Amino acid sequence: MNDLVPRALRGEYVERTPVWFMRQAGRYLPEYREVRSRVSFLELCRDPDLACEVTIQTIERFACDAAIVFSDILFVLEAIGRPFHFEKDEGPVIDNPVRDAAAAASLVRPDVAEALPDAPETIRRFRKARPDTPILGFAGAPFTLLCYLVEGGGSRSFAHVKRLLYIDPAIARKMLDLLADVVGDYLQLQVDAGAIGVQLFDTWAGILSPQDYLGWALPAAQRAFSRVSGAPRIYFTRDSAPFLEWLPETGADAISLDWRVDLGAARKRLGPIPVQGNLDPTVLYAPEAVIRRRVRKILDAAGSVGHVFNLGHGILPDTPIEGVEVMIDEVRRFRV
Repeated sequence: MNDLVPRALRGEYVERTPVWFMRQAGRYLPEYREVRSRVSFLELCRDPDLACEVTIQTIERFACDAAIVFSDILFVLEAIGRPFHFEKDEGPVIDNPVRDAAAAASLVRPDVAEALPDAPETIRRFRKARPDTPILGFAGAPFTLLCYLVEGGGSRSFAHVKRLLYIDPAIARKMLDLLADVVGDYLQLQVDAGAIGVQLFDTWAGILSPQDYLGWALPAAQRAFSRVSGAPRIYFTRDSAPFLEWLPETGADAISLDWRVDLGAARKRLGPIPVQGNLDPTVLYAPEAVIRRRVRKILDAAGSVGHVFNLGHGILPDTPIEGVEVMIDEVRRFRV
């Protein structure tokens, strides 16, 4: 098996910097759009055969050093009693958001293996189909899931969830504990299925002040990661600059960075922990020379030990395939 990603995530020497990128499978690929023309997004996620097929697509096209299982972070909310659906051009909508004690009491602690079987099964099928390619699992972090659970979807201000933190912190803590336990067990299921690492997406933790990050998102991530063993654990949040030094306290084995921080400066602040990232996804629209220059700047800043090259967030739906090819080529050319 290609072991560059797990070795880099453990901080070991690698012959070259490995590369994969967030949201590898998606609408920018014609082969993905062909599959999606036959099924809805949620149907695709819930069908391990089709999810495995689109997970493999980017490996066949780009030969990335790792795949990431095709799924969605919101299935955890469905497992605890809050189904969701997607509104066109509006993103996810959570049925019956939770904003008070009575609603919180209706949440359930599921049997995670029974409630969330699809991503682990997709991983098993991928490993059987592509035994030489490592695959990563993932889940939404407890605080980010709490944001969706309380807001009922995306938000500009996240006023509902912040109000809950301030007015009824006991209810917020109870929900975060539930989410952390379910998320941790879900990640462990993916490791047990064959994932060589798992990433926790704390997309919305950056909405918090440093004080509130320490009080809410950080301990919830710690609780989730404490339930996971046997593979490297990666933590990602956007807008992490105000609390970079605290991110290793999540219990992560590696930190994934968005493009808003300088990778070299971040490494100095983080210490010896391995890092992942962090090209701005919109750079892939740029001319070839610009892409190569931006990629090389990140690689020079990161060095050759303890770095997995990645985007600073998910690839965008209309990204030119040629830009992705240039990015990957430049990473593979790099030698310190």
